[in-house]
Amino acid sequence: MDAKLLHPLIKIERTKTKLLARIPLLPTAKEILDKYKSHPKCCDTEKLLPVYSNQKINEYLKEIGDICNIDFDITFHTARHTFATTITLNNGVPIETVSKMLGHSNIRMTQHYAKIQEAKICEDMQLLKKVLEERKL
Repeated sequence: MDAKLLHPLIKIERTKTKLLARIPLLPTAKEILDKYKSHPKCCDTEKLLPVYSNQKINEYLKEIGDICNIDFDITFHTARHTFATTITLNNGVPIETVSKMLGHSNIRMTQHYAKIQEAKICEDMQLLKKVLEERKL
């Protein structure tokens, strides 16, 4: 753990871009890693979590979605999108930081996520407009 940081870091080389990413862990993420520390699949490899294929992860996410009555397909990709938009950008994390955490080689790749946020802002403002108009009645 770096002395200047309050959170432990995961250091990972991104498969696609080969860029080194250093990602500070929030307490909940640290708890999850601690939970799997002694998992056989983690002990036998240098992985922090029991890593399965993308296909298998997506199958598990579909099961979770079904149990939670989520009416759209949840995939690893949608989880990544959710992290980038709902968790980070919606909570004021700068796009440059999000870009580094996602392992993007340039910020233009991350700006796609920000566009989604602009659309969400417009949608939310339309809802607000409707609510305010209804209150005038």
